[in-house]
This record gives sequence, C-alpha cells and structure tokens, in this order.
Amino acid sequence: MHIIIYFNDKPLFLTDTITDEIAPFAHHDDAVYMDELSAPGVNSMIHEMKQEKVHAGIYFHDDIDQLKKAFWRKFMLIQAAGGLVQNEDKAVLMMFRRGKWDLPKGKMDPGETPAQSALREVQEETGLAEVTLGTPLTTTYHTYDDAGHHILKETFWFNMTAPKSQPLVPQLEEQITELVWADAKALKEYTKNTFPSVRECLQKAGF
Repeated sequence: MHIIIYFNDKPLFLTDTITDEIAPFAHHDDAVYMDELSAPGVNSMIHEMKQEKVHAGIYFHDDIDQLKKAFWRKFMLIQAAGGLVQNEDKAVLMMFRRGKWDLPKGKMDPGETPAQSALREVQEETGLAEVTLGTPLTTTYHTYDDAGHHILKETFWFNMTAPKSQPLVPQLEEQITELVWADAKALKEYTKNTFPSVRECLQKAGF
C-alpha cells in the first residue's frame, strides 16, 4: 500500500512496499529515500521535497498508518471533493482555471459528506443540473503554503455521468473560463497542462 503526496509536480510516496510503480524512482539520483520513522526524519523529508534538485521522494515504513499520522501532524488538513464527469460518449468534462486544465472540485462545507460535496461542487462549477453520482474513484493529496501555514489538501474524487445535451456554464467567480467535453485522444493535449492529481484521476478511470 502507498499514499502519494504531491509537492507541486513532485511525488512523495509513503509506502510499506516498493511496488513496480515506485521502483523506478528508487534508482534516480534526484530522488530521496528514507526508512527511519522519526520526527527529524519527517522534517528532513519535507525539507528535501522542497529543494529544486529533488524530483521525487520515497518514505518506507512497514506501518503505513503510523507513517501517515507522522506526516499529517506537520500540516493543516483541508478536505475537498470533486468529480470526473463523463457523458454518454465517454468524453470527460475538463475546465480551464487559473492557467491550468482541471477537473471540477472544491472545499467541503461543514457537515457535508465527500459525496455530497463532490456533487454540489460539480454542479456549481459547471452549470450542469443533471449529474449522476457514481462510485468513489480515488483520493489525492497535495501540499502548498498559505499565510505561513503548511497545508495538506485531501481531495475525494468520484466517478460521475451527465448528458452532453446540457448547457455548460463556467463559474466565473471561481475563475473558471472554459468548459469542454474531451474525448480520449484530446485528453492527451489537456494533460500536458494540468496537475499530477488530475492525471492520477484520469489514469484511475482508465484514460
């Protein structure tokens, strides 16, 4: 089992097994490997992941829950939810926001479940009225700094479907300027300018 935390575009793997996905990173000169679970070790890994010369990190420990707790203590956790929406042609709804192609998502409101939040955010950001909530897709993690705080954003993603006949209305107040239905071939172009968490969602969905 492993958890990926993205530091910008750089993955940090918290893992109890060196899987086929992780193994190639272990042999790179620009990757950091650590297997000692301690507060100084966690601090050191976070510091290393922010260095320009480092492009990936692997933190190995046989108890993934302990490793996760040790990292979570270092951040302020913010939870969000969103959806990978497909129409009847299996095209994926992509949106352009702040210079990047993205999937609809947003922060969870107090008292909401991830599913409720994901459905609300998709409808608000896209203008879609008819959206069907499907199964959970994946959960992604990324970090950023805000007003002196180290933030860890946990985003719950769901599969969704919606008829393509509906009008698409981008939520301009959220700086969303364009919405498009992208087929599998077109997605390759959009993913050249997106976030690693979005690429992870698309991979999990089979794209």
